Amino acid sequence: MAIAKMKLVNIIGHMDSLDSVLIACGKTGVSQPDDALSFFSDTRDFTIPQEENPYTEPLSRLESAMSRAGVEPAEVEVELDASADKSALFQYVERFSQRITELTRQRGILSVRAESINKDCEQFEHFLGLDIDMDAILSCETIKVRFGRLPRDSFEKLKMYNANPYVLFFPGVSDASYYWGVYFAPIDLSPEVDRIFSSLYFERLRIPAAVGKPEEIVAHLREEKQQVAQELASLDRQIQDIWTEERDECLRVYTQLKQFHYYYSARRFAARYNDKFILTGWISSRDERKFRIALDGVDGIEYTIERAVNDAHHTPPVKLQNAGAFRPFEFFVDMYGLPRYTEIDPTAFVAITYTLLFGIMFGDLGQGLVVSIIGWLMWKLKKMAIGKILVPCGISSAIFGLVYGSVFGFEHALDPLYHALFGLEEKPIEVMNSSWAMNIILAAVVIGLLLIITAMCLNIYSSLRRRDYESGVFGPNGIVGLVFYGSLVFGFGLQLLLGVTIVTLPYVLGLIVLPLILMFFREPLGKLMAREPDWKPEKWGEFILQNFFEMFELMLSYLSNTMSFLRVGAFVLIHAGMMMAVFTLAELAGGVGYVAIVIFGNALVMCMEALLVAIQVLRLEFYEMFSRYYNGDGRPFRPLDASSGEKVFTPAK
Repeated sequence: MAIAKMKLVNIIGHMDSLDSVLIACGKTGVSQPDDALSFFSDTRDFTIPQEENPYTEPLSRLESAMSRAGVEPAEVEVELDASADKSALFQYVERFSQRITELTRQRGILSVRAESINKDCEQFEHFLGLDIDMDAILSCETIKVRFGRLPRDSFEKLKMYNANPYVLFFPGVSDASYYWGVYFAPIDLSPEVDRIFSSLYFERLRIPAAVGKPEEIVAHLREEKQQVAQELASLDRQIQDIWTEERDECLRVYTQLKQFHYYYSARRFAARYNDKFILTGWISSRDERKFRIALDGVDGIEYTIERAVNDAHHTPPVKLQNAGAFRPFEFFVDMYGLPRYTEIDPTAFVAITYTLLFGIMFGDLGQGLVVSIIGWLMWKLKKMAIGKILVPCGISSAIFGLVYGSVFGFEHALDPLYHALFGLEEKPIEVMNSSWAMNIILAAVVIGLLLIITAMCLNIYSSLRRRDYESGVFGPNGIVGLVFYGSLVFGFGLQLLLGVTIVTLPYVLGLIVLPLILMFFREPLGKLMAREPDWKPEKWGEFILQNFFEMFELMLSYLSNTMSFLRVGAFVLIHAGMMMAVFTLAELAGGVGYVAIVIFGNALVMCMEALLVAIQVLRLEFYEMFSRYYNGDGRPFRPLDASSGEKVFTPAK
């Protein structure tokens, strides 16, 4: 359980050196800049560099050109130099962008033309077989021409209009639903003819002007379509040739612009005083030597590195440092919220308790090993953080499966092992036995008591370390709360289980009532102990009423938090019960059905119960333990590093 010790860095230099400083800091990957103005009480003579980022526009143009060329931008290894000539980068962007833009402009025009040809060709293909000259028909001034399609059933109904010589439909091609064709009508009779065809659900198509018969028009369009396709392919080859030629240089320029843009954006953390700048940030103690070497290579600056002091305005960022076995569980800590700089890191405690509780609740040798293998594959193949957590959890499940004697739900498969090692006829713990079931429930409560007491001890240590006497001494999870809770558990536990009567009047008054009174007045007592002048509540009546209800809620929380651990024992019984149901169904099926049901049942129980157990254990961690000793409102340490791909972060408020 470790939080990296931080040091505060102050850098002063000429504004011309600011970019070099930021790049040097970024190359180390170990420093996080902070808002320099927040470290001064009087900021009237300071300003924030607010120049427009000169790399935004060329970077955007280059990304746009690469996108039009069908290329995904990617960063490569480059050596960034703040003193390098930036105009060469901008000139390259201009030249490359113009070449790609011109070719893609031509390609766009041809693409629109190809789309138009396809559309025209599709329309004229519907009228193949009509032996008519399209140009002559469309230019006729004495008749109206209507091209379109008619439903098949409507085509049959045309026989009803045989008496009308103008209701004639000349079909071209057809499919299962429609006939495509044309009808003609004199100008003066066209409204009546249009009305008739409209009643037959005729759908008119607006076809473009063309010369020749439909077959000739379609043939010409297909030739033009092929020619446009060849021109498009030629342009694509030209674009590809340009990219093949410029790839290395383009990616190098892109990477440099990307990183220059990133570091220039970080200038807003600096404070400007005339032609000088002040930059403030954080580094971990172990990286101090590496950081000094980087800054010593920058001319014209001065810097100091001092021990970080936590206060209300300048809370150092948090960087967790845990051993390899515990590091995967930082995922859960980060999910809840990182610790404050002065808090303890709960990662190791979470790793131990989460793995232990998961194994107890999901104890099965075979299924536990499968969970470990799946977790390992999730991490290796998909880099899923939860996968690395499932590996130790599955091993824990397998270990407790040995204790319970369960292998893929076979409750007596390990009896020969117990007989060979311990001389037992069968496994020592029979989960589904009524007597053992009660013992498992009681053991779950005892585990809960021990974990809650441990969480209280962690809170006492963490609170006293940051001089929070209200929480560490008089709070419900402080020394007074530990005495109260421990006295209840110890006194009534001995009396109920062993019949030992120690809960006497002095015991109640000294170890139960007095701690309750101290907890009731924890706020003023904590302020008194911290020697704060304004320790008295503003309104005693309001204070007493509010604390009365808080104490009532506190009593309920002690009980509910303890009872929450009953789920640990309950899931032990649920797992055995679910597998018993699987084997009952398998025995009813028999034969091949037995094997299929056992395999499917194991897979179903493993997936469903592993998920439920993982969620329930996480709930116990967050609500029953974290709530007692952990705040989780720290801010993460995010070093300045353009190669990491992270955005420049927001400083602490």
